[in-house]
Amino acid sequence: MAEFTLTAKTPLDGLDITIGNCRLCETPMMLASVAIPLNGDEALTAALKQQFGLAMPQAKITTQAASIRAARTSPDQLMLFMTGTTAADVEEALAGVGYVTDQTDNWVLCTLSGTGARAALERICPVDLEDTQFPEHAYARTVMEHMGAAVLRTGPADWLLMSASSSAKSFVHAIELSMRYTAE
Repeated sequence: MAEFTLTAKTPLDGLDITIGNCRLCETPMMLASVAIPLNGDEALTAALKQQFGLAMPQAKITTQAASIRAARTSPDQLMLFMTGTTAADVEEALAGVGYVTDQTDNWVLCTLSGTGARAALERICPVDLEDTQFPEHAYARTVMEHMGAAVLRTGPADWLLMSASSSAKSFVHAIELSMRYTAE
């Protein structure tokens, strides 16, 4: 009988490409959604601060502490982007003040960076990405080429992009084409 070895792979298998003055690379992170219980804002806010040194994010602006970033995805839910921490760690640390669900396998994360990153994004993203409208730490849920997506601005010319892992290759294809068109 043949033996098989399973090897874990990320949705984009370590994608890292540079076109013109843009770089697109897969950015593996642990993701956890945290639903806020009814009337539980204060307790969750306190737990995030105490356990992670993390402020509760407000609509459209992320907060960050050490290796964890939080984005408000709806009035009663947030998404945690983490390195070195798992959803199980978050669930244990929050001790029931938020309902934690591991989202890591459901999403693909990519970083688009470089002086041409904004121009490449503007071709496919209907969000106003100008500095005054979308400063560092800004977050928005949107669509890119008919695919659900989210965009976080992590630096002056750095963007963290998020889409469903089931359409990861189509998502990257759209970004890559936009990079090529803006590089010409």
